[in-house]
Amino acid sequence: MTPPDTDTDTDTATATATDTRPSGSATVRALLIRGMLAGLIAGVCALAVAYFLGEGPVDAAIAFEEAGAHDHGGGEELVSRAVQSTAGLATGVLLFGVAVGGIAALAYCVALGRSGRFGPRATALLVAVGALLSVYVVPYLKYPPNPPAVGDPDTIGQRTVLYFLMVVLSVLLTVGAVIAGRRLAPRIGTWNATVAAAAGLVLVVGLAYAFLPSFDEVPKGFPAGVLWEFRLATLAVQAALWTVFGLVFGELAERLLTRKAVSAPATL
Repeated sequence: MTPPDTDTDTDTATATATDTRPSGSATVRALLIRGMLAGLIAGVCALAVAYFLGEGPVDAAIAFEEAGAHDHGGGEELVSRAVQSTAGLATGVLLFGVAVGGIAALAYCVALGRSGRFGPRATALLVAVGALLSVYVVPYLKYPPNPPAVGDPDTIGQRTVLYFLMVVLSVLLTVGAVIAGRRLAPRIGTWNATVAAAAGLVLVVGLAYAFLPSFDEVPKGFPAGVLWEFRLATLAVQAALWTVFGLVFGELAERLLTRKAVSAPATL
């Protein structure tokens, strides 16, 4: 009788326990639900940042706008400022958090196991940082957000289209840089491939910045401090959203995938 190969059995069990890549629609669905839950929690934190940091500059911008409206005969607002700063703000931020949480969870399913030796938590943080940079920071640097009273109403359609074009370009270029880095890594090494892919991404984004039109529509007399406080507040909101999402979703995904990996040998 041949004795069992305990080393092989141990290696197989260890490999199964450490293989946390999502497999099957049930696991993807579970990660999607956890992503939406993490997005909701992140949305609550982002809502707090938006309320305490963003409402002051918005109120100051509205006061500036109303002063000009009184001079030129302004119209009546459809939604009161009290509703906008409470229920309206909460609804928008929380729905946004749930939506992007679900989308990020699907991106996580693709990235997990394909991003080197990073585990579930680290991969969640990588996805969150990548989303923050590609979806918000890169478009933000070209088309920063403006508070009320800043921006020509006649160009709002053009500005909106160009902003979303910048978002799409940023995401596609980031994905392309990741793919290029992975293909270059076996030839020139991981570090050199990462540097080359990042340099190429910066170069192409810089070209997009140069060729896409810019807008400078800050009205005369608008307080520069209010403008920058608003823009920094919006950046802080997004940073809070994606940081909390990465931490919370990473923990939830780690528990789910580790539990499935540990229980897998018992089902063989």
